[in-house]
Amino acid sequence: MTGHFELIAVLENPNYMINIGNVIRNINGLGVDKLFIIDGQHRLADNPEEIRQRKSLLKHSNGAVKWTFVKVFDTTESCIGFLSDSQFISVGTSPHPVCRKQVGLPESDLTYPKLAIWFGDESRGLSEKAIQACEYCLTIAMKGRVESLNLSTTTGIVMYEAVNQREMMLC
Repeated sequence: MTGHFELIAVLENPNYMINIGNVIRNINGLGVDKLFIIDGQHRLADNPEEIRQRKSLLKHSNGAVKWTFVKVFDTTESCIGFLSDSQFISVGTSPHPVCRKQVGLPESDLTYPKLAIWFGDESRGLSEKAIQACEYCLTIAMKGRVESLNLSTTTGIVMYEAVNQREMMLC
């Protein structure tokens, strides 16, 4: 997305490099502007060039890390502050009713000019701090017995919907 529209995917403390690499591939392929990663374990460098050179991310992103804007934050609070100062609306994702308001993905409005969509870690989901910063949480209707999808699968589905809604709005 370009112009006055900005779309950011935010990963809060993801556990696995393979998922980070797959998310990078997803958002690059979909044309999402940026990826913010909250890395409380300090596994990623703050330097974008070091991130681009990391072999596991190069492999799992199929090289997309070379062309994708990735910004790393040490804490959820610092990311929330940055997004708030930049006047972004934050929306979370969760299969559980944890937010003030839960909205099914098809019924959601992802057309805010400056939108950050948050994805929690693979085992615990979003933190309470992240949830409090979100206007609402998106849910993906599940048909089988599992309650949620893999992190990279979820980002692909949700970010596809966001890009699609934003493109439809411009038509």
